Amino acid sequence: MKLAYSAASPYVRKVSVCAEELGLAPRIENVPTKVVPSEPNRAYGRSAPLMKVPSLETGDGTVLFDSIVICEYLDHLSGSPRLFPAGDARWRALRLHALADGILDAAILTRYETFLRPEPLRWDAWVQGQLLKIDQALDALEQSAGSLQGIDIGTISTGCALGYLDFRFGDRPWREGRPKLAAWYEGISQRESFRKTVPRA
Repeated sequence: MKLAYSAASPYVRKVSVCAEELGLAPRIENVPTKVVPSEPNRAYGRSAPLMKVPSLETGDGTVLFDSIVICEYLDHLSGSPRLFPAGDARWRALRLHALADGILDAAILTRYETFLRPEPLRWDAWVQGQLLKIDQALDALEQSAGSLQGIDIGTISTGCALGYLDFRFGDRPWREGRPKLAAWYEGISQRESFRKTVPRA
């Protein structure tokens, strides 16, 4: 299998953490892939029309995209799915995943606006709206930190989201006022799967 890869992407990291947890990482070849909204990678777009990372080329040549789809595929491939639990636990995990992915979506949109967009064209009110989403989601995670248990798609996604905030938004101390969430993150970030996939520029 071939994974369209960027070491800075939290969505790629989510897939990589899942692959590590499932013991599938040795079967995946990371293919460095550049994607920038203002510089369309048309060659990559021939197999991944949305031109986003990650995408995963499976053994039969099918290309899967969107990190959650890839993660569920890997969970299925493992032979004993465990990152996408059954029953009520599934909806708890997917709800947590959606919250974490919302943090990432808002963070990346903020990154584009404040880093890629020319300074005279930046829209501060829009940025503040994205940051508010992040802060509200972090507050919700703090309130429910006691339920952040085990390893599934929800907790993996949450760990990747918090790691991305450390990576790209170090000037915004998300741990302040959120001691339970900070303590939980300290624990999950020590797992081998997280230590092997720390984002880098």
